[in-house]
Amino acid sequence: MRVLVVEDTPDLGRQLKLRLEAEGYAVDLATDGEEGRFLGETEPYDAVVLDLGLPKIDGLSVLRGWRRNAVTVPVLILTARGAWNEKVQGIDAGADDYLAKPFSMEELLARIRALIRRAKGHATAEIVCGGVTLDTRTGRVSAHGELVELTAYEYRVLSYLMHRKGQVVSRSELIEHVYAQDFDRDSNTVEVFVGRLRRKLGVDIIKTVRGLGYRVDEP
Repeated sequence: MRVLVVEDTPDLGRQLKLRLEAEGYAVDLATDGEEGRFLGETEPYDAVVLDLGLPKIDGLSVLRGWRRNAVTVPVLILTARGAWNEKVQGIDAGADDYLAKPFSMEELLARIRALIRRAKGHATAEIVCGGVTLDTRTGRVSAHGELVELTAYEYRVLSYLMHRKGQVVSRSELIEHVYAQDFDRDSNTVEVFVGRLRRKLGVDIIKTVRGLGYRVDEP
């Protein structure tokens, strides 16, 4: 999953980026509203963490602009504690959830997981297909009850495909959601990751749809 963080406080922005990356997300960091608005409109994200007090363009204006331009990515806004009017305005502007500063990093991670699950049509933290279980809370993957050790990028590929279970995902879409914006992207690596996943899972759930991409489905 790929996440955009729009936060102008340097320490907090770095902390959010590092923690999200440690949890297996590909993360882009914008430090002002102008950059955040541009990235949100031009890059495909699975979730956005958006501070409201931003330089150049404030967070509410960024969010309203996204929604006017039909950018439907789930957005978690960060507000000042006790600023109930900011929360109301944020929800009315199209935010999906809010979190007051200071906040627990664990709560922020849980809210992001929930936003992504709901956006992809999953009601629970565990996604199951053909004996393979992906637990979005712990990042653990098992096949028929046996834990499967995956690298960070193998997990990202499997996680995105399983969140889109039953849908065809092109190689280019996978690349856009597995790598951050500043990463040197190579389409051949996706094929390598898929091959490794098939061997490690030992279950035929990743189908190749000739000329289109991949689909996770029951074997």
